[in-house]
Amino acid sequence: MTEPRTNGKRLWQSLEEMAKIGPGVAGGSRRLALTDEDKAGRDLFCDWAREAGCEISVDAIGNIFARRPGSDADAEPVMAGSHLDTQPTGGKFDGVFGVLSALEAVRSLNDHGIATRRPVEVAVWTNEEGSRYQPAMMGSGVFTGEMKLEDIYGMTDAAGLRLEDELERIGYKGGLPAAPRPIHAYLEAHIEQGPVLEADGKEIGIVTGIQGIKWFKGVLGGFNAHAGTTPMEVRRDPLVGAGRMIDAIDRVTRAFRPDAVSTVGEFSVEPGSINVINAEVRFSLDLRCPEDAALIELEGKVRAACEEIAGEMGLALSLEEIWFSPATAFTPNVVDAVEQSALKLGYSARRIVSGAGHDARYLADICPSGMIFIPCKDGVSHNEAEHIEPEQAEAGANVLFHTILTLAGN
Repeated sequence: MTEPRTNGKRLWQSLEEMAKIGPGVAGGSRRLALTDEDKAGRDLFCDWAREAGCEISVDAIGNIFARRPGSDADAEPVMAGSHLDTQPTGGKFDGVFGVLSALEAVRSLNDHGIATRRPVEVAVWTNEEGSRYQPAMMGSGVFTGEMKLEDIYGMTDAAGLRLEDELERIGYKGGLPAAPRPIHAYLEAHIEQGPVLEADGKEIGIVTGIQGIKWFKGVLGGFNAHAGTTPMEVRRDPLVGAGRMIDAIDRVTRAFRPDAVSTVGEFSVEPGSINVINAEVRFSLDLRCPEDAALIELEGKVRAACEEIAGEMGLALSLEEIWFSPATAFTPNVVDAVEQSALKLGYSARRIVSGAGHDARYLADICPSGMIFIPCKDGVSHNEAEHIEPEQAEAGANVLFHTILTLAGN
């Protein structure tokens, strides 16, 4: 008997329709968290989910849950989802593919007349990207109890706008408590955001876990002085020091181990005048490694290198950790269910560790969890050039659909 499949054409059309909301300037998407564009994307998803027969609820941090009932109303649900917010120059598939492939699974259950024993819920998590508001993965972090709602409510963006106020403004500060509740299993489908699957010629990635991540805010203080009258030998220029530190961070990471990565992604100077030696430099630092012990060791080496440079140049250095997402191993039976679904459907597959953070990281703390990866062209993501093919989207949705069937029962 032929295994039931999702409607790949409908999924692709949904991805294209969502991409029209907050279009980028080079073919991608720009839907920063809690902006008007984010609201429009959320509204469209809710309309589609209601059309598919789902009941919509929204919690206090703005997470959306679209629930398809199961035959056993008391059974814990199988949940699948991701996020709709993007980076400022984001692609059309990061996050949104996970949301719409989960919605497509619900639509396909309807198409095939399949009643599951457990309810199936599609989740849209608030501010996964951490671009407008830091830290990342706020919605799932609050939902699972890893972050405090009152702390997150008080976060402000670069314009000073409070997160709670923006939630209210766009109409997504919901009445449902943002707190853990019983979930049978959580699944998240996602583009890989890296080159491994494409290079290996595999259609599906069976994600076994997520590497550890640490974020830091760096402040480097020097002495503000005239650019024309201050001799080079007496300068305490934090911008020169920051340049040396960025180079040192890169060299330390490359020498540490091949699977470690570091990124300085934000950078600002004060006062920022052409003929003034700056007084202060602020920068971000992102460190990642598959094991927590190795990540902590890398942090120590990076700190030592930066402190040495600051000492040599007479600069004041502060490197404050603002977020730590420990390395996460997904639940073996969920990982196995994903693998069995891929093999049953005839897709080539391999096991893989995620280099990027995902909401599944926090869900894994409260329920059995797993992820499904599909390849993306050249491994490019967080870039408007991010691209997948329709058949890749359909393959990922099919594996998600069958994994949901396995876990939700029928």
